[in-house]
Amino acid sequence: MRIGELADAVGVTTRTVRHYHHQGLLPEPERLANGYRSYTLRHVVVLARVRRLTELGLGLAEVRDVLADEAGKELAEVLAELDADLARQEAAIRDRRARLRALLDAEGGLPPEGPVSPELAALFAGMGDVSGSPIALRDREMLATLESTVPPEDRAGLLASLHGALGSPEAVARAHRAYALLDGLVDAGTGDPRVAEAARVLAEAMPPELVPEGGLDLDFDHGILRALYADFAPGQAEAIRQALEIVSRGRRA
Repeated sequence: MRIGELADAVGVTTRTVRHYHHQGLLPEPERLANGYRSYTLRHVVVLARVRRLTELGLGLAEVRDVLADEAGKELAEVLAELDADLARQEAAIRDRRARLRALLDAEGGLPPEGPVSPELAALFAGMGDVSGSPIALRDREMLATLESTVPPEDRAGLLASLHGALGSPEAVARAHRAYALLDGLVDAGTGDPRVAEAARVLAEAMPPELVPEGGLDLDFDHGILRALYADFAPGQAEAIRQALEIVSRGRRA
């Protein structure tokens, strides 16, 4: 039979047949005097088996190993490995779907900074509408970034700290007051008298656990925080610096 007849008989394309020849999965048939390949029933059997194996999810290298093992033991071993791999994929998919469902069902819906954990999404929802505060929106972006960059073993502690800072109406009110004062410094210089008040209010709203011991200044060697300072107006950056120092001194006291 011709290559087209072989392909039709097994339900593949002639391109697939040629590819399997190239990969060494299908033996080359004899050629007729006119140069055309002449396939036999043996080729139909082998090609059909290759198709069944690939439909199970085996890669072509694995199929080649199976076809090379006349005893059939290799097939059982490869299928067992494939079954174990599929089981791992199923577990991973279930875990991903559970995480997606938790995000979709989070109180207040999926925040624009998402995806974040359901716990952080709930804290964001409890903050109310902050769309009018550039500082609040930036803070939420930073918190979402922080959650995604801390080691998994530290994430629970981070969320506990954030819950202390944003998990009650009183805490949210303090945060909103700090955001409003910082927003008001958008055109202020570092010597503006409002900077000290904003720093004090921000320090009261800031989780002490998130502030490194020893204090920070504008010259510290920490890439993320350097970028954070650079993203603020001078008066805002100074207020944040002073707030960090206030919290740091309180931890040392």
